[in-house]
Amino acid sequence: MQNNGFKILLTVFFLGLCFWYLWPSAQTYYYNQQMNNMEEAEREAYFQENYEAIQAAQQRSLKLGLDLLGGMHVTMEVRVDELLRGLAQDPDESFEEVVQFATERNLEEGISVIDAFVQEFENRDPEARLSRYFRNPDRDITRRSSNDEVAEYLRAQSDEAVERAIEIIRNRVDRYGVTEPSIQRQGSRRVVVELPGVDDPERVRNLLRGTAQLEFRLMADPEELTRSLQDIIAYYDEIDPAELEDEVQDALEGMPDDDERLDESELPGVVGGDAPTSDQDVADTDPQAAADDEAVQEMLEESDDPDAALDELLAQEGGDLASGNPLLDVMQPMGQSVVFGYVSEPDTAVANQLLHRDEPRAMLPPNIELMYGSRTAGTDPRGFEILELLGVREEVELAGETVTNARVDFDETNRPRVSLSMDSDGARTWARITGANVGNQVAIVLDGVVYSYPVIQDRIVGGQTSITGLQSRQEAQDIVNVLMSGALPAPVDIVQERTVGPSLGAASIRAGFISVVGGLLLVALFMIMYYRTAGVVADLALLINIIFILGILAGFEATLTLPGIAGIVLTIGMAVDANVLIFDRIREEQRAGKTLRAAINGGYAKALSAIFDANITTFFVGVILYSFGVGPIQGFAVTLMAGILASLFSAIIITRIIFDYMVEEKKLSVNYG
Repeated sequence: MQNNGFKILLTVFFLGLCFWYLWPSAQTYYYNQQMNNMEEAEREAYFQENYEAIQAAQQRSLKLGLDLLGGMHVTMEVRVDELLRGLAQDPDESFEEVVQFATERNLEEGISVIDAFVQEFENRDPEARLSRYFRNPDRDITRRSSNDEVAEYLRAQSDEAVERAIEIIRNRVDRYGVTEPSIQRQGSRRVVVELPGVDDPERVRNLLRGTAQLEFRLMADPEELTRSLQDIIAYYDEIDPAELEDEVQDALEGMPDDDERLDESELPGVVGGDAPTSDQDVADTDPQAAADDEAVQEMLEESDDPDAALDELLAQEGGDLASGNPLLDVMQPMGQSVVFGYVSEPDTAVANQLLHRDEPRAMLPPNIELMYGSRTAGTDPRGFEILELLGVREEVELAGETVTNARVDFDETNRPRVSLSMDSDGARTWARITGANVGNQVAIVLDGVVYSYPVIQDRIVGGQTSITGLQSRQEAQDIVNVLMSGALPAPVDIVQERTVGPSLGAASIRAGFISVVGGLLLVALFMIMYYRTAGVVADLALLINIIFILGILAGFEATLTLPGIAGIVLTIGMAVDANVLIFDRIREEQRAGKTLRAAINGGYAKALSAIFDANITTFFVGVILYSFGVGPIQGFAVTLMAGILASLFSAIIITRIIFDYMVEEKKLSVNYG
């Protein structure tokens, strides 16, 4: 046994290291079991009391994949048509028609948007040059560039946009704090995101698809907006509702029943414009909101019955439901402020359809569009939230590219806010805008949603401003995550979404545990029945082998998935292969007349080459699977490689230590079957 001192030390070291890495997983299991047996209030108190310890254990515990832990699987698609619009210079009506045609052909035939765009453009005018719209001297695209050169440039831009989107999404997910996310490209313009453990799907949707287009705009003049509101109401007083029946019916298609809540992701952000990609609730920002609007909000917040208070206020403004006016049936007019009106969530589609008609749009003040605000003004009698519809100028006074830093901060009342810092150019522009518009309101717009519209109290120098009135630190952090991760090069659509509930994950864990235990017992019984004493030693090594596998996964922060469990089950069967080879060689040596000690030495020596050949080739297969596979295949490959390393060590080192101890120290006779 003297020669085995180093082997024993190495085995104890590796076992201790594995237990060290697995200890946080045991702690997490203990905490979860404790909280599962508690009442809600007791559980919350226990969680707060042990928050740091629970968080530390969860961060260091064995990572579980989406199929075991539950979470979200999201497939996103980069809007190449919007990328073309963004790259184009001086686009005209013909350009828009070609883009629309290319988009429709992509949906119907699956052809690339860019290929369809180029083909349709050349079909309409074979002599026309794409360079009339697309020029980029930095990429050698000039007015003299051929259509083929421009097409290649557009394909490169599309590819770069997808790669950039992956990078930004990864940054946002990392800031969100998801453990072991999986973000991979699929095809030419899709990104697949797997987020284990996510329990707030709506928050994740907003985080992933937000384009981070921050804009500072001036609000509409309240008097002009009020006159337009009166004109539009008068227009719908005179119109025959039968004329609108088809339009309203189209807008209502796909809308939920009254007892179903509308998914906030479906809410439009701009009437007559693009739909928003984010609708997080954000309230006032510094400086304070306009006096009228602030009074409205204070009244709603201080009232014991906000719904009744809102109805009373709207009645004072002259609004009344079921008036016979199609617009007033879905919108409560406000007037005398930048608030055009209030619309319940399920009514946004109809309201947008009515306000998008040519006649009402022409009645709006010049260069004014209607946007929904992020904050709500109570709930209607059906229980749906009521949204503000605001008048905002179309001109962007200052873009979000000037923002250099965004951070979560707290105001004097310890409420969370987002503090923004601008670069030197942005600071100068911000000072000019605020200095020239003291007393007016400025809208802070993120991804087509008005987050706040404060009154400019004074000229602001230094490029500092903040968003306040947020409901929670989480909201503030989400805004910071989107802004600091960068703007997506083009909007993205969520084309597929699957949510795996924790109950399904628990069922998978139970099934995996049963399969591992079942496989272990069957192999163990076979080894004992066939190899007798040696089989018991092999089973002990098999148990240590499983500890090694889990320890390796935890130590390298790998993720255990359902295919990974399949890899462990396979490894259990493979783990005894080396022992079978060794035991058969030992039996051959014994039949040749050698002593037990000599047979053991000869058996291990002769079996090593075959063991290494088989396991090394299988390990290389695992490396290839991990390198070129995705998702479940990688999970299987990780556990396969870890299992091979662990089984080699346990079969060659651990069993040899045990046999040497039994034969040399205890002078026992080992039966090899």
